[in-house]
Amino acid sequence: MTVTLALAGDTMLGRGVADMVSRGVAPEDLFAPEVVAAAGEADAMVVNLECCISERGAPWPDPDKPFFFRAPPEAVSALTHLGVRCVTLANNHALDFGAQALADTIDHLTEAGISCVGAGPDLDAARAPAVLRAKGLRIAVVGVTDHPADFAAAPGRPGVAYADLRRGVPAWLAGTVGTVDADAVVVTPHWGPNMTAEPVPHVRAAARGLLEAGATLVAGHSAHVFHGVAGAVLYDLGDFIDDYWRHPGLRNDLGLLWLVTLDADGPVRLEAVPLRLEYGFTRLADGDDAAWIRSRFRAACAALGTDVVEARGRLVVTWCRRPVAVPPAAEEPSAQVT
Repeated sequence: MTVTLALAGDTMLGRGVADMVSRGVAPEDLFAPEVVAAAGEADAMVVNLECCISERGAPWPDPDKPFFFRAPPEAVSALTHLGVRCVTLANNHALDFGAQALADTIDHLTEAGISCVGAGPDLDAARAPAVLRAKGLRIAVVGVTDHPADFAAAPGRPGVAYADLRRGVPAWLAGTVGTVDADAVVVTPHWGPNMTAEPVPHVRAAARGLLEAGATLVAGHSAHVFHGVAGAVLYDLGDFIDDYWRHPGLRNDLGLLWLVTLDADGPVRLEAVPLRLEYGFTRLADGDDAAWIRSRFRAACAALGTDVVEARGRLVVTWCRRPVAVPPAAEEPSAQVT
């Protein structure tokens, strides 16, 4: 028995995207019909929600924090339109408008029938996995972030599931991955610095630790650009929708929608769908944009020892049923997480 998960990285419905919705753009129209159709091929969809959903709260009191992302409640319908079943809130924007807005976010998602992981009203809730049922399989989703430490949940205090992954995979996280009652475990970490072309050493080391703990699939995000695949690790899913400035070299306006077919033993097949991220609107990539994505993804995967083929305009990775080692980490470079 296999299931197909649609996975997407940073889904930012705040700031300029929120302004579009407030001016009358239907949340369902933030994604082209072809993108919605591709997501609909999956049995369930999981995304990183890179904002809170609320009309309340005040900006997090950190004078060095540059960005604050908040979406209006009606933005939830963009997620339901896509068929999103679960979001991770373990990231550096879940508390942009404080604990009150985080509580609203969880309430709005729950009312829409969307599970959330990686944040909650206390430590246990923030660390708790969600279990999705699809075609007879139980798929656990575990969310965690390695930044920022001041968003961390604590006993009796709202926040995110924080782990300092530069020091390795903590015992609580390994224990959660290894003991959750499910047929497969998908870990979705928000890790590493922004705007990097490849996974940094501590991310590679953490990926190995998560696999050793029992993760079936690791699907990361945070860099704002997609990275390659190594074994059962999708190092960075890239961005899915936003209003961000475009980096001319890294091309964070080009991305992928990831359709991963897996069973209890691990991933079987990946079809990555090339995307173009315009201002507050995501469509399928074409022409030179699609060619750039194909070249970039093939090179990123080749650097990690993974072959990519093309089929129907998609980038395809298949897994054999033998262990595939994650490349070892090199010396840690200096990098600032934002």
